[in-house]
Amino acid sequence: MTDGTIAFNDIDPEETAEWVESFDSVLAHDGDDRAAYLLKLVVEHAQRSGVTAKIPRDTDYVNTVAAAADLPYPGDEAIERRLRQINRWNAAMMVSQANKKSDGLGGHMSTYASSATFLEVGFNHIFRGKEGAKDRGDQVYFQGHGSPGLYARAFLEGRLELSHLENFRREVDRGTGLSSYPHPRLMPEFWEFPTVSMGLGPLNAIYQARFNRYLAARGLAETSDCQVMCFMGDGECDEPESLGALSIAAREGLDNLTFVINCNLQRLDGPVRGNGKIVQELERIFKGAGWNVVKCLWGRGWDPLFAADADGQLTQLVNEIVDGDLQRFMHFERDETQSEFFGRNEAAASLFETLGVRGEDLLRGGHDPVKIYSAYQAARSHRGAPSVILFQTVKGWGLGPSFEGSNPTHQMKKLTDPQRADLRDRLDIPLSDSDLEANPFYHPGEMSAEVQYIRERRAALKGFLPARKVQIIPQDLKLPDDSLYADFYLGSKGRETSTTIACVGIMTKLLGDKSIGARIVPIVPDESRTFGMEALFTKVGIYAPFDQAYTPIDRKSLMYYKEKVDGQLLQEGINEAGAMASFTAAGTAYSVHGQPMIPFFIYYSMFGFQRVGDLIWSFADARGRGFLLGATAGRTSLNGEGLQHEDGHSHVLASTLPNIRAYDPAFGYEIAAILKDGLKSMIDDDQDVFYYLTLQNDNYEMPPAPDIDDLDDKIVRGIYLLQEAEIESDKQVQIFGSAVMINAALKAQQILADDYGVAADVWSVTSYQALRNDALAVERNNRLHPKTKAPQPFITEALAGHDGPIIAVTDFMKSVADQVSRFVPNRFIPLGTDGFGMSDSREALRSHFEVDAASVTIAALDGLRLDGKIGIRELKKAIKDSGIDPDKTDPASI
Repeated sequence: MTDGTIAFNDIDPEETAEWVESFDSVLAHDGDDRAAYLLKLVVEHAQRSGVTAKIPRDTDYVNTVAAAADLPYPGDEAIERRLRQINRWNAAMMVSQANKKSDGLGGHMSTYASSATFLEVGFNHIFRGKEGAKDRGDQVYFQGHGSPGLYARAFLEGRLELSHLENFRREVDRGTGLSSYPHPRLMPEFWEFPTVSMGLGPLNAIYQARFNRYLAARGLAETSDCQVMCFMGDGECDEPESLGALSIAAREGLDNLTFVINCNLQRLDGPVRGNGKIVQELERIFKGAGWNVVKCLWGRGWDPLFAADADGQLTQLVNEIVDGDLQRFMHFERDETQSEFFGRNEAAASLFETLGVRGEDLLRGGHDPVKIYSAYQAARSHRGAPSVILFQTVKGWGLGPSFEGSNPTHQMKKLTDPQRADLRDRLDIPLSDSDLEANPFYHPGEMSAEVQYIRERRAALKGFLPARKVQIIPQDLKLPDDSLYADFYLGSKGRETSTTIACVGIMTKLLGDKSIGARIVPIVPDESRTFGMEALFTKVGIYAPFDQAYTPIDRKSLMYYKEKVDGQLLQEGINEAGAMASFTAAGTAYSVHGQPMIPFFIYYSMFGFQRVGDLIWSFADARGRGFLLGATAGRTSLNGEGLQHEDGHSHVLASTLPNIRAYDPAFGYEIAAILKDGLKSMIDDDQDVFYYLTLQNDNYEMPPAPDIDDLDDKIVRGIYLLQEAEIESDKQVQIFGSAVMINAALKAQQILADDYGVAADVWSVTSYQALRNDALAVERNNRLHPKTKAPQPFITEALAGHDGPIIAVTDFMKSVADQVSRFVPNRFIPLGTDGFGMSDSREALRSHFEVDAASVTIAALDGLRLDGKIGIRELKKAIKDSGIDPDKTDPASI
């Protein structure tokens, strides 16, 4: 009964008949209901027999690795303790000095202080660098709030100078500034993985470990020795993304993955689970998901107590104490520890008194190097499943009583003069009072035992961490020539097709390319058939680490569901966040593994920037490369799905990312030009950019590419003249169309010519973002160089000689087109789909949002009226003839 399970031999034999009588009622239930009902009967019978019925959940609140199984410590504990003291000091000074110089810069002292010991053990004995001849070392996701401690360590390693520490969180125009958190975008040689947007580090780490296996299975990289480690806080586990993909790691047997959770029992404002036990809660969650759990809760000073606890009273005591009290107890002196902590259990109190244990020896496990090392090895040697280590620590450990375990410790950014002096003395830092004021940072000297030790240990482990090393492994990668794309410049030849199908067609051809085909990583979160990708099932196979253990129901079809160990397609299920994490792993493989990969992540566009926008931002920070394909885009294109599925704003959100190139193409040849440019930028030109293409599932005939000079260049830059007006008139307008709305523009062109004698040019605008970025760059250049001849923005040059109002129509919000209104010489009238989406036919929706041909026509005529080219009467007649209700409610308000 010690494990909390029901002992059936404790049930009175006279109840056997009752059990038999209950059997028929059990059979009356089906499936899961039957199991649940049977469990209910077991519990009821056990309780009547005086048995405490409890489903197995927690192990005792003790270390997983028994004291007798602790491994000999491989390092010099005295030197490592000294290193921790120095790093704690410099980390605290970094934050305090920054806020002393400029109030409000912020920073965090207490997170690193609590994790310093288990990080130092990792740096000295566990984490492998990338300096080996063949391997790429370990991929370590460090907890973002602990960044000052990692900078402090890099200072002793010789990777950072004093000026760096002095400029923590001061990056503008300083050259030696340090980022607040792990940001590869800002510190591309230091940080490898961005983690501080809480919950994203754990999610990305899981899929990084999985992608390591994917690369090995496909014979692209040797990753068998790579371990992925993710450090996070116990409070961070409340983020859904932190624990949302645990079952995936277990299902795929990712024993190359270890989570390390700093259980200092505190989040940002107070206890994580004041009335409960976060360690036990996390143990249940991880075990339930199939992970190996290693708890490291108590230091060596507790070993004699637990060894003498013959009847389990001390174990019962620590099982019962809640986190709120554990947080408080760490402040106690010996007498208080005896009375307040051990005094709750008479037998435990007697143990404490009899053994004469000192209160200061009762460290938490996460502050004891021997316990930490044994926990690391227990996790990393486990096979068949991922592992998690739960280190119990004290937040702010070593920073003094005002920091240690206090509720506001996370927000404490400054040290008063007395606190500095006290901390200096506690950590034995040889600085005078005057030093504290002038230069409070401490370096023991290049030839000191501490610095020599730290560098020797990293040399033995093959290099420093964190470090981002872009070392592309030599390979003959040659981008395909134009012949691969030739069919898409010929149009659809009378067939109707969609931009989604056109894009997938190009991607399929790229997969067959002998040079880069193996580097393409198609990623889809289910709905492959919606996107026309089912042919890839058999062409390249679906990645499955344990192969296909069943015969698929569609095995006899040409496009059956084929799973295989070396499959190329990552089919992620209904899981946009996980697919984005796979996109991140693939898009950063060039730096992590020296293997340039080209991920194509296709998904419902509404579930991209809206649902996983934070992951996309993290991808940008990580300097990822690849193609995001927002299929079924546009507010009126996915017409039957309604409000939450209809994307009219992803281009607005995409415009917030500095290193994304966003396009809304209309035709197959436009997509080909954009993909060619993307491959060149990311592979040949080595640019840390990624591309976003919105694709629709409207079917219409794709024309052949027009005979225009530098067409591909104009497509990539954002605009070209698709079709000039067929008539000559003094009433001229310019119609901008994007994606599917090019058809409304072309139809309006014909109506304007036939019914109103208006000459309309139709332009295809592939990227308002590209046009805006170009115009802003030109504007800035002209502002700062007023004496030189001012160049013109590309859109301004393109419109030279084309008169009349501009009507810009897209399937997105008006603000998308409005990005360029300031840079055109003509009157600018944007039409878009502002407002909530709704379900109806495409025709009805486009009329409702006023982006159909009739609405374009009326907007063009109104622009001519405002320019004095036609009168009010002519416009009013046109409105009446169009059937548009001038008094209907503005769709943007619905």
